[in-house]
Amino acid sequence: MTKEAAKWRSDEVLKSDSFGAIERGSYGGQPAILRLAKGGSLPGSGFAARLLMRREARALGILKDVPGIVPVLAQPSGRELIRGWVDGQPLHLVSELPRDFFDQLRALVGACHAHGVCHNDLHKEPNVLVAPDGYPWLVDFQLASVHRLGSGGLARRAAEDLRHVAKHEQRYLRQDSSTRGRAKDRGIVARIWMATGKRAYNFLTRRVLKRTDGEGRRPRGGPWPEWTEPVGPMS
Repeated sequence: MTKEAAKWRSDEVLKSDSFGAIERGSYGGQPAILRLAKGGSLPGSGFAARLLMRREARALGILKDVPGIVPVLAQPSGRELIRGWVDGQPLHLVSELPRDFFDQLRALVGACHAHGVCHNDLHKEPNVLVAPDGYPWLVDFQLASVHRLGSGGLARRAAEDLRHVAKHEQRYLRQDSSTRGRAKDRGIVARIWMATGKRAYNFLTRRVLKRTDGEGRRPRGGPWPEWTEPVGPMS
């Protein structure tokens, strides 16, 4: 056991699947999350899990000084990643939201883009956390990509991130029909993904692994959160 791993104390397993597990506990006495990339019986699952972990570690390393992004505390091995704990709730579970929450979320996503990092998985409401003070935090950077500033790839991926933010905003604000269509227009990257990668992903997870995505989503009928006073830009 490495010195870094010895500092870890596990309290509970939050999630376990064919690609590994996520545990909540403490690292050096402070609340933390441990991601294990151990893989399963499916051939290649261990390699895929380690690849996703490397993507997450790289993205979080670049964004280490961005407020609203959990820091990497340690990476004891290529199969373990320990990051900070966020005391917040997933977007789809909160009962209150500041009126400017989505403005703050857009600003946070934009800060990531300013560092060349795109999240690429913001269609999932559980990847957006709401802290007790009302500010957004982003988690689960396994699909994140890093791009050269000013590149076309960054522009396309960033547009997809922001499109998902707009979709969440419209759904929560229940905007009128005159604004709904714009958020639903998919870019070329999204159309290619839906026609190829998304189908392959669904086949792997649902047909081969016999499991659903486990994505939380607020039901169409609610209950919807109450709106509270704006929080203003994060200092």
